[in-house]
Amino acid sequence: MSAVARATATIASGEAEEPEWRAEVARRLQQYRARRGHLRQDNSQSGLPFRPARLAEAQTLDEIREHPRPRPAPRQRRNERVDILIQPELDFSSAADDRARPQTALVPVASLAQRRWACIFDLIFLGLTCAGFLGLFRSLGGQITVDKTTAVIYLAIVFLFYGLYFSLFVTLAGATPGLQLRGLSIVRLDGTLPDTRQLLWRSFGYLLSAATLALGFVWALWDEDHFTWQDRISQTYITAAEPLPETGAIAVPARHTFAHK
Repeated sequence: MSAVARATATIASGEAEEPEWRAEVARRLQQYRARRGHLRQDNSQSGLPFRPARLAEAQTLDEIREHPRPRPAPRQRRNERVDILIQPELDFSSAADDRARPQTALVPVASLAQRRWACIFDLIFLGLTCAGFLGLFRSLGGQITVDKTTAVIYLAIVFLFYGLYFSLFVTLAGATPGLQLRGLSIVRLDGTLPDTRQLLWRSFGYLLSAATLALGFVWALWDEDHFTWQDRISQTYITAAEPLPETGAIAVPARHTFAHK
């Protein structure tokens, strides 16, 4: 037999034997895949492991689209009211009790001429008082000399009499003799009669006005309400009208003055 014939016979025998071992290998491979879970019993092609996950994810997305998530109800905003009170700078007119001006037209401020005449009467009475004290001093054997030391003493004595004069009459009688002769009276800013505390402050205002060389009295010339320092300090003023009765109190007659008697 020639070499070509032998090769041909070998190839033919290989083709005849090849289906047996190939079938055995395929069978074992199929069993191995079945044991490993890569092959279904009814399918010769192994399935991809990620297909079920993708299908589940797609189904979940479809469910979400079909049933949208409910949106929370919008919260209702509560309307809040804020009140802003603006107080004008250095303007105290909103507080009626703190006003430094007359609060009623029924009790106007006395004119400067009326108060000037009352002041002149008070100075006359004060001068007569000092003259009487000086005469008593001479009658008791005292000597009057004029020099720098005694001049200071005389001024101190006059100022002392001035303070006593206004303090006693204003605090105890409610008005000086000069005011009473002119028919004037002292009232609060609301037109009623002042209390003792205000009268004491007014007495202090008289002392302060005189201690500044009568500047407190001259202040009434350019004050908008013609108030003096004692008026501003005590929150009182002088009027020629009848004082008003206090609210809620029994009406009582006003203080009698020399002019009213």
